[in-house]
Amino acid sequence: MWAHLALFIIRFRLSLIGVLALITVFMAYKAKDVEMTYDFAQVVSPQDPEMVYFQQFKKTFGEDGNVLVLGLQDSAIYRLGNFNELRQLTDTLAKVPGVSGVLSVTKLLQLRRDTATSQFKAVPIFKTSPGSQKELDSLMRVVNRQEVYKGQLISPRTGATLLALTMDPKYLNSSRRQAVMQNILVHSKAFEQKTGIRLRYAGLPYVRSTMTSKVASEMKLFTFLALAVTGLTLLAFFRNWSAVVFPLLVVSVVVVWCIGSIVLLGYKINLLTGLIPSIIVVIGIPNCTYLLSRYHYDYRKSGNQVLAMTRVIRKIGLVTLMNNTTTAVGFFVFCLTDIAILYQFGLVATVNIFAAFVISLILIPAVFTYLPPPTPKQLEHLDAAPLTKLLEFFEHVVLHRRPTVYVATVGLVLLALIGVRRIEAVSFMVDDLPKKSSVNSDLKFFERHFSGVMPLEFVVDTHKKRGLLKLKNLEKINQFENYLRTQPELSSPVSIVTFLKATTQAFYNGDPQFFRLPDNSEKNFILSSLASSKGSGAGMDSKLLRSFVDSTGQQARISLKIADIGSRELDTLMTAKILPEMRRIFNGTGMDVRPTGTTMLFTKGNEYIINTLGESLLIAFGLVSLVVLLLFRSARTVLFAFVPNAVTLVITAGIMGYFGLPLKPGTALIFVIALGIDGDNAIHLLAKFRQEMATNGYQVRAAVSVTLREAGTSMIYTSIVLLVGFSIFAFSEFGGTKALGLLMSASLLITNFSNLILLPALLITFGHGKGNTINPKALVHHYDESYHDEDDQGLDLDRLRVGPRTAGT
Repeated sequence: MWAHLALFIIRFRLSLIGVLALITVFMAYKAKDVEMTYDFAQVVSPQDPEMVYFQQFKKTFGEDGNVLVLGLQDSAIYRLGNFNELRQLTDTLAKVPGVSGVLSVTKLLQLRRDTATSQFKAVPIFKTSPGSQKELDSLMRVVNRQEVYKGQLISPRTGATLLALTMDPKYLNSSRRQAVMQNILVHSKAFEQKTGIRLRYAGLPYVRSTMTSKVASEMKLFTFLALAVTGLTLLAFFRNWSAVVFPLLVVSVVVVWCIGSIVLLGYKINLLTGLIPSIIVVIGIPNCTYLLSRYHYDYRKSGNQVLAMTRVIRKIGLVTLMNNTTTAVGFFVFCLTDIAILYQFGLVATVNIFAAFVISLILIPAVFTYLPPPTPKQLEHLDAAPLTKLLEFFEHVVLHRRPTVYVATVGLVLLALIGVRRIEAVSFMVDDLPKKSSVNSDLKFFERHFSGVMPLEFVVDTHKKRGLLKLKNLEKINQFENYLRTQPELSSPVSIVTFLKATTQAFYNGDPQFFRLPDNSEKNFILSSLASSKGSGAGMDSKLLRSFVDSTGQQARISLKIADIGSRELDTLMTAKILPEMRRIFNGTGMDVRPTGTTMLFTKGNEYIINTLGESLLIAFGLVSLVVLLLFRSARTVLFAFVPNAVTLVITAGIMGYFGLPLKPGTALIFVIALGIDGDNAIHLLAKFRQEMATNGYQVRAAVSVTLREAGTSMIYTSIVLLVGFSIFAFSEFGGTKALGLLMSASLLITNFSNLILLPALLITFGHGKGNTINPKALVHHYDESYHDEDDQGLDLDRLRVGPRTAGT
């Protein structure tokens, strides 16, 4: 099959290049419509009970993560000129398309009792802009008496204040989000310039917007860097511009296909899929390296370009396909999960890894049979002295120092296992960003003054219509809220209880000491008056109140903000403190209380990803083993391939523990991906070893020596390319991406030891029969397509001559 495919590619190379060009133009046309996203909810399965409940929560009460906050702490804001600038900023932001509402100190409402109508009315505290400093100071004293806003808009401890912008979900979940955020930032920066007062930014809309922008910029940067560093590496190896330009052309085509496929599949670029173009560059280059190295080697032997390229396809076409298959396995296992962000990452990567194989298998033979044959100088890399000495050292160690290899392996594994025990699983909402980033520093500001801005929700279900109108139920909710206030990680809660307390305060002419629930004597009048009241935020049917009570009066929402304390501390806070107290308070009341919200879902999703990736790693091991079994048809060879890769993964995990890198989705991905990539080297070496065993009469030592000298060259080349390529991720601003680069680089260094020293040592120790020979039935079976160089003697070279340039070769 591979012989026919080789002839087909070379004979119809021009037509095939044309087909690839047309597909690339189409993919480029589709790629222009790609969009960016950063959605926390994608980390949880849509079928998960917690996710189902959260979606129902949003239908009942609305979004919990659509509030953008702008904070400031500067007493100068209460000077007349600055305060009026803040009022103007509030009015301006309220008119920005995509902003559905703005709440700030300049727009606060005061609930007042109308004795004539027995109703409550919400009236603005600042009906107009204050005309003097004295008037402003007087009105601020009124503001400070409104207990309902303390801890929400004004910090009672530090005096910091904030503006809360409610974002329209239609804008928030579309490509228009970036334009909205940019518009907001333009106006807020103008306010800063006019007043000299610094604004801080936080909230999920801001985090998502910032993350999306950084994903977009890093995708472009790392794709360019990946092309640059791999190109320079190729130039250092081959010292031939054609061996640099055309492999880079191949991977550039694959990158276009990659982005186009994201659009065709209906996906958006997120934190994971944004890495795929640069990963494809790094992974796609080894395909070209394998083909070019073997092409140069066979050309030096035959002196015929077309014959050499035909041999390349026939000899390593299947092996290269299997290499790509094992690499794809590391990504494909993510398709077996029902987590959207992992599924999309796995599917796009898998499809484009095979696309990279097809494109390289067509373009490299097609282009290089058109180009002039390599000169003797361009073939010198095959005998590079440093590389030759390194391979000779490996050969000496494998042939004469195998006990040392095994002792060193066991020692490294034992040390690594100590490091593995130090790994901790923890993740944060924004821990992918560096600690010194503006997002993190602003987040700390809100945690310091308002106990955080990440949403946390509780839903109280009384299981009875109008059950929330019963004072005993309200008192239980209030008791629970009072406990929540004692937790320093949480902001003051907001619920129907908050509104009733504000109403009681208004009933007593705004006296702050009456900010409490009504008692039995006050209850009927206050509830009936509140139900019939008019005005924004006053009536029981108002839009604001409906976001805290369902239409039947059966369920209530308790809304809080929480600091980004990390998944581990959040789990401790919930399981050791809040949930036990919640059960104690509501036990026997007939009411159920359930936590939910974006923060809870994000944390659960991260834990679910980590647990899922443990299963994915086992599946990946199984699939890679199946590939090796199908390829070599030997269970023994599966073991030979399995042991070195297991050693690589254990040592990589140990490094992760020693350097204090936490186990989180970004770092957990590494092991599954590394297994697929590291498996390539094992397959490549085992395939070459199989061929040399047949050539050398099953002399194990001789076969290992030749395998190391010939296969080792391309293996080291590709490992260096991969190492350099993945190392660029170490410069990312995202913690997970940085860890990916560092740990993948470490894995690639370790896999050279595993596959060029440990694996050949195992072959010699356990792969032999009597003396230095082995039983061919006990080793690796041959492919049906296998052949030796003398098999080419029957080829009709006239069929291989496809142009005048090759006629003389």
